[in-house]
Amino acid sequence: MSNPKESSPREPALAAVGLVAAYLAFAATFRGPRVRFWQRMTRTGLMLGGLALVGDRNLRRERPRPRHLIAGAAVAVGLYAVFQVGDRAARRVMPHGSKEIGDIYELRNLRPRTELALRLGLIVAPAEELFWRGLLQRTLSRRFGRGRGALAATALYGGAHLCTGNATLVGAATMAGAGWSGLAAAGVPMPALVASHMIWDIWIFLVQPTERPV
Repeated sequence: MSNPKESSPREPALAAVGLVAAYLAFAATFRGPRVRFWQRMTRTGLMLGGLALVGDRNLRRERPRPRHLIAGAAVAVGLYAVFQVGDRAARRVMPHGSKEIGDIYELRNLRPRTELALRLGLIVAPAEELFWRGLLQRTLSRRFGRGRGALAATALYGGAHLCTGNATLVGAATMAGAGWSGLAAAGVPMPALVASHMIWDIWIFLVQPTERPV
């Protein structure tokens, strides 16, 4: 595995530019016409994932192994269990929790399921890990230390979802981001994080939602 302490002089600048671009892109993605949500989300993923690979040479050296898939599946199972509890709590505690969860799942109906699985698994999920837990968190960790870098990356990832106006989604993103950032800080390899995000996205969104929409 590559040395996370190695960095290039341009990495902090690219991380900063990428963060601004991510917030703008998330706002455009969630605030734009709903019918083309997935096209915009895919473009956002391509932009952020590409920027991460250009900015962090360590990410370009990562190579997936079978053990990464196994570890990723285990992480996804753990996250799914947490979200089963979180889903029920959101529906009971938050005034608009049930409606906000339903609004998220309605996005499944905009494109064919097979297409969504490909978009999520091949572009969106890998790009989010490469950028938020890769380029951004590693840059923050070199500057502030692993613990504070993970906390900052979690806050920034959750904050990027504030543009949605969906408090349940913001909470879910922050919770999931905390899990992935914590694992990244603990030294879990990027391929395992990518695998977990791919499996989790497809499973919780397309295969087995925490509670099936009515």
